[in-house]
Amino acid sequence: MELEGKVAMVTGGAHRVGRAILLALARAGADVVLHYNRAEAEALATRAEAQALGRRVLLVRADLSRVEDIESMFAEVRRTFPALHVHVNSAAIMEAQPVDEVTAADWDRTLDLNLRAPFFCAQHAARLMPQGGVIINIADVAGLQPWARYPVHSVSKAGVVMLTQVLARALAPRIRVNAVAPGPVAKPPGLAAERWQAVTQRMPLKREGAPQDIAQAVLYLVQAEFVTGTILTVDGGAHLV
Repeated sequence: MELEGKVAMVTGGAHRVGRAILLALARAGADVVLHYNRAEAEALATRAEAQALGRRVLLVRADLSRVEDIESMFAEVRRTFPALHVHVNSAAIMEAQPVDEVTAADWDRTLDLNLRAPFFCAQHAARLMPQGGVIINIADVAGLQPWARYPVHSVSKAGVVMLTQVLARALAPRIRVNAVAPGPVAKPPGLAAERWQAVTQRMPLKREGAPQDIAQAVLYLVQAEFVTGTILTVDGGAHLV
């Protein structure tokens, strides 16, 4: 898919990886829908950057753990743009917790945002893609291998992997659905700097990735017309060790 004149939406698009994805889509020619929840200052700054590229930008605020907020958000998108062509589920949380300290509230908070929200966002996005489109989920290598320090996050991202494959089957051939599974790109909250350095030094490439690496993977999946149901790992070779 060529992005010139198309509309792309990114949840969690205000900062970090989501910001890099949104700006990459804008540079490629797409008008963009920038979702955020709490990061208002970052959202306004990212909107200004995308507008400076000559793109239309719709800024939408929503708590994606609330299905009614998701419905309202997509109603606003529908009022602004006639169709959606690309949707990226990037919003997520990641909390380090020992298994024996996880509460039901912890579980619900993570699963609601990391897994339930991508499902309902994809459902609504697909309804705005009558002529076809692309949905991309940002998974995590923690969904492909167990991360005992982040148990609920790891389970939620494993769900995103299966969600991607289910949606790819269910929405084909009209809509392609893929996922990117980032590795060490941004230091997880709660992880000491020296431990983070040790993690990156064990990797074959001996360095952490950048948000732009994930954005490039998203652009590839947008443009790769014969790819669906794929989980693209972008981890500097960390899965090899």
